[in-house]
Amino acid sequence: QVQLVESGGGLVQAGGSMRLSCAGSGINSRAMAWYRQTPGKQREFVARISITGVTSVANDLRGRFSIARDYAKNTVLLQINNLKFEDTAVYYCNTVPPQSNYWGQGTQVTVSS
Repeated sequence: QVQLVESGGGLVQAGGSMRLSCAGSGINSRAMAWYRQTPGKQREFVARISITGVTSVANDLRGRFSIARDYAKNTVLLQINNLKFEDTAVYYCNTVPPQSNYWGQGTQVTVSS
């Protein structure tokens, strides 16, 4: 069983930056990803990172989103630059592929225009 805890969200003005963190046991030995969800919409893929650090970002988010690992802290980070109003969502981390019992509470990111 993996317990994932997301943090780092909050309220930010459009154009700002934010770094989200996902912590949990066993993260270093799993491919991980970030997902996000807005009310009324399905959860969508944001970015993923392999065990060795190979990354992939959703096509429409490239250039502003990046994912990285901190192996020492057993965490996965999501850096978001030039935030847009439409980035407002709850951001979750999970494995690749996602496991239904690994979803945490997520962290809310709210972008003010």
